[in-house]
Amino acid sequence: MKFQGRLSRSAALAGLCVTHVGGFEGLRTVAYSDPVGIPTICFGETRNVHLGDHKTVAQCDAMLASRLVEFEAGMAACLKVNEPDPTYAAFLSFSYNVGTGAFCSSTLLKKANAGDLQGACDELPKWNRAAGIPLPGLTARRAEERALCLQGLAA
Repeated sequence: MKFQGRLSRSAALAGLCVTHVGGFEGLRTVAYSDPVGIPTICFGETRNVHLGDHKTVAQCDAMLASRLVEFEAGMAACLKVNEPDPTYAAFLSFSYNVGTGAFCSSTLLKKANAGDLQGACDELPKWNRAAGIPLPGLTARRAEERALCLQGLAA
């Protein structure tokens, strides 16, 4: 059975996720090495990427939409609470960036599943490192994800 997540049921949520993830990741149509040396293309895609690869903007847009659905399915498999759309979007952005394995084994998830969504949002800034090194871009991204996460709780 095909996964039918919240993204497929809500154009507004899908738009929010694409805007946030795309904005955080940035668009690069030629593969490059990320700050820790991982070949990356489009909106932060690392799967099957080789330096020198090229994609069109349309290919990158389609790749992001497809991968968000994949990450949503992985996230939904371990997220057992129903949170507001902005909080969900922040969790999906985080999961897209760190991977569903890291998301599903995180304290953030444990707090969310225990009903402590505020505590889960407050975990986001702790994930500002790559290869053990704090990165200004990740620090800024986590601050924005936390703000989006908390926005969902204020509604």
